Amino acid sequence: MPEQSEFQGKTALVTGGTTGIGLGIARGLAAVGVRVIAAGLPVSGTPESGIEIRDLDVTSQTQVDELIGSLSELDILVNCAGIIRRDEEFEIPTFECVLDINLTGTMRMCVGCKPLLAVSRGAIVNMASMLTFFGGPRVPAYSASKGGIAQLTRSLAVAWASEGIRVNAVAPGWINTPLTEALQADPLRSAPILARTPMARWGEPGDVAGPVIFLCSKAAAFVTGVVLPVDGGYSVS
Repeated sequence: MPEQSEFQGKTALVTGGTTGIGLGIARGLAAVGVRVIAAGLPVSGTPESGIEIRDLDVTSQTQVDELIGSLSELDILVNCAGIIRRDEEFEIPTFECVLDINLTGTMRMCVGCKPLLAVSRGAIVNMASMLTFFGGPRVPAYSASKGGIAQLTRSLAVAWASEGIRVNAVAPGWINTPLTEALQADPLRSAPILARTPMARWGEPGDVAGPVIFLCSKAAAFVTGVVLPVDGGYSVS
């Protein structure tokens, strides 16, 4: 199992880290001693211990370059920035927007952070989804982007292994976040989800943090190119 001491002095950048799953991961990393930069949409409230908030639009190469350029070192990159636009993604401008944030935004961050991660022989964790594996009739762009994340993860894992950079992904199931509030509030839609999930509950953002920490740890030193479901058994039921 990962030792908390191995994370002391490490620096992580978590995109989409100001809300939802990204925030849960940022909190988990901070709890084991990582200095965390959570970059994403502006938020209000009191800053949390161990987490530095930065504004970031992953579709802006200028903003990406400025943020990465401000870092002197980096050990962990977690790409959580993402959107979903149910029923609107059949419109080409919306389709392009979703792919730009979810897939191209991930690539921008990976490429931009590569030099720092090569120095630290660091780790990248990308955010896949259950819709990496299943079709999404209401969200063709989101599904396409998450299928792309799996192949991007595998491709970068192969491309960058010689430089000591490990690239993996997690595929959360149904997690209690602002993106799923509408689903949770609709019994007709939430009941089938819970019925298919063997653990019979919605996941919490913190449930995703543990697997991410493992993938960034020495315990996963020989693990790269995997897409790890974190779904309460949904994908195998």
